[in-house]
Amino acid sequence: MGFLAEDRMLFRNEWGTPTYDRVLTRAKKRNDEESASGSDSTTGIDLAAAKKAYLATKKTIPLYIGLATGFCGSFTSFSTFIRDVFLAMSNDIVAPGFGTTAQSRNGGYSFMAMLAVIITTVGLSLAGLVFGAHLAIATESIIPSIPYNVARKVLDPLFVLLGWGCWLGAVLMSIFPPHDQWRGQATFALVFAPLGCLARFYLAIYLNGKMASFPLGTFAANVLGTAVLGMAWDVAHIPSGGVIGCQVLQGVEDGFCGCLTTVSTWVAELNSLRRRHSYIYGATSVVVSFAVMVLIMGGLRWTDGWAALLC
Repeated sequence: MGFLAEDRMLFRNEWGTPTYDRVLTRAKKRNDEESASGSDSTTGIDLAAAKKAYLATKKTIPLYIGLATGFCGSFTSFSTFIRDVFLAMSNDIVAPGFGTTAQSRNGGYSFMAMLAVIITTVGLSLAGLVFGAHLAIATESIIPSIPYNVARKVLDPLFVLLGWGCWLGAVLMSIFPPHDQWRGQATFALVFAPLGCLARFYLAIYLNGKMASFPLGTFAANVLGTAVLGMAWDVAHIPSGGVIGCQVLQGVEDGFCGCLTTVSTWVAELNSLRRRHSYIYGATSVVVSFAVMVLIMGGLRWTDGWAALLC
């Protein structure tokens, strides 16, 4: 996500016109003229405005939307992150080498494990975002630019065909799987994934512009996806529904909820907001989502308890 947001070469010919290059050239020329005359330079302001305008333009390019919103947004899951926060707090994360049950420990260790999941996930995600941005700048001289006609006439139709074809293939493999366990491991998740990704995309379009300091669309997608994952987790851990029902719920968790919620877009927004707004937005997202998960998953965990999965 950091690479795509900072990159100025892949989509240099945005809608057929390399506008960013033109602004960059004019800004450098003005900087040279102002340096020669001894006046204060305004190049930084011009470049910042050009970069912002260029990013806004990229967000209208289908291939960029597919890579950023589709791939990066779906590859990272905010709902799974919050689920792991809850499992760490409730001492239900199973450590490698200790069998299938969590080890008994003092509640203070569970609290520290919860903080560790939060700090590690947010810290590494922000670091990855910055590293990707630096990588885009460092490789700018060797990154090719995609010609406008190639993107519109070849790549866009190709990816639409591949997208529909792979989704229909996942549906067929869910109906006639080579192995029954494939349904829970992959195919049901692939069937439900586009629904979550499209829901997040339209929530962002209609709600993110409501408040400049608080991306309401991403927040709503993350909280809603967390709630759905918590409910699916609870239903899957009730001994009913059989193996197929358990596999469908696993597909909802991994596919629909995993693609409805996003960490990459969330940390990109944290990085772009002003410091105070960033802390408010980040803390509110984690606290509200965690509270929802405690209400949903904790309600069953601390009453009847979770039964073993059937799938």
